[in-house]
Amino acid sequence: MTRMLMTSATLVATLTLCTASGLAAKTPGTAPTDGEVQIAAATATIVLPPYEPKIDPSRFSANITNRYFPLKPGTVFKFEGSKGGVPQETEMTVTSETRIIMGVPCIVVRDVVTSKTQLVEKTTDWYSQDSDGNVWYFGEETAEYKDGKVSSTSGTWMAGVNGALPGFIMKAAPELGEGYRQEFLPGVAEDYARVISNVATARPPIGDYENVLVTEDSDLLDRSKFEAKYFAKDVGFIGSQGMVNGHFYVTSLKSMLKAN
Repeated sequence: MTRMLMTSATLVATLTLCTASGLAAKTPGTAPTDGEVQIAAATATIVLPPYEPKIDPSRFSANITNRYFPLKPGTVFKFEGSKGGVPQETEMTVTSETRIIMGVPCIVVRDVVTSKTQLVEKTTDWYSQDSDGNVWYFGEETAEYKDGKVSSTSGTWMAGVNGALPGFIMKAAPELGEGYRQEFLPGVAEDYARVISNVATARPPIGDYENVLVTEDSDLLDRSKFEAKYFAKDVGFIGSQGMVNGHFYVTSLKSMLKAN
């Protein structure tokens, strides 16, 4: 794929037809082997192998240098977009704070989402990079707001708590078709990503970028939710578009204040 420009209709069609790499299709009704997870798909039952990542804290650092997902403390990303036709803005701040999770040092990243100056959501994310250059996602603390008050914290999870395990947010050397878990708390947080292009050229509404990595992200607990995420080399996350709760949404990077 050399160009990634999708309307809501083509995005729906593309992501619906894609099948995540590493997933095995089984005949409906076939019992899973021990530890397997069955996911109801549109055309078949999708089966994932047991998820048992080995986490050695000595191999991790809060210094995130992955070229597709660099997180230098002090950097501020500002995004603009819409959800269901309603404008939204997001400010993502890479802090100088760290938090130890499962013995692993994680950098703290804070997101604030607003719509027409009204607070929509606040999220704190925790990331760490292993010695191979893979960036891991160790959880999030999130709060949704309505009329200025917290309405839900249901997206909150932390690796090592209640059986939750970290997943990949970006591989060191992403390969076309490669799939991986992004988060894992059975029945609560089971997002999954697959690389659908690693040589794309982004165009509006995402922006004008070369050397773009595109992932197809899905929620294994809610097959109606899916999105395409875009990552520019040496910039990081630059935007996404997809369907959430029946609403088409798009967001794109409008400005980035780089840390010194």
